[in-house]
Amino acid sequence: MVRSWPNIVFTGTPGTGKSTHATVLLSHFPGSSSASGGASSSTSALRHIDVGLFAKQNNLLEKYDDERDAHEVDEDALLDLLEPLSGGVAPEPLEEDEQGAGAAAGEDLPADDDEKRGGLLLDWHTCDLWPERWIDLVVVFRCDHTTLWDRLEKRGYAESKVQENNQAEIMEVCLDEARSAYAAEAIVELHSDTQEQVEQNVDRLVAWIQQWRKERGLSTP
Repeated sequence: MVRSWPNIVFTGTPGTGKSTHATVLLSHFPGSSSASGGASSSTSALRHIDVGLFAKQNNLLEKYDDERDAHEVDEDALLDLLEPLSGGVAPEPLEEDEQGAGAAAGEDLPADDDEKRGGLLLDWHTCDLWPERWIDLVVVFRCDHTTLWDRLEKRGYAESKVQENNQAEIMEVCLDEARSAYAAEAIVELHSDTQEQVEQNVDRLVAWIQQWRKERGLSTP
């Protein structure tokens, strides 16, 4: 099984803009949708998986962790549910003179309405759970810690939780996790302190997705 759309991880400390970027990115691909509720029947190219909500709606939450102030997730069951949507392996890029041929490495690729096409935006604060073979790009969102503090306070986080997440951002916990789990060339670090940065980041991601498709002989939306 070979996927026709890239799978992208959105990770970062809570409040750094993962879901905001996902929402704006989806608007650039008509028909794209949030598939947080399970195995979506949507014909969209990209599918936003808010992992926390996905786990809740699919009864994957386990015992409550008082120290982390969050439920644990049945990670094995989570992977089992998402595996069919991951699209298998990524097709190899074509030679430059073959990229207009319209077929990626001679593979019979899934159509854009095929559940197995890939195109997952995996949105979670952690990233090392995902098998490396699934993932084409890992985006680590960053934010100035004073801006992050304000955002988390507005969400109603307890002060201890605000401090914990702020410290994690300062210590680059999510970035270090990504670096330990994936090849350096698969990771990009994006800052999202302002709306202008969000728009620039999304433009960059749109261009990356289009280039990924083009290099594999696939049409770009």
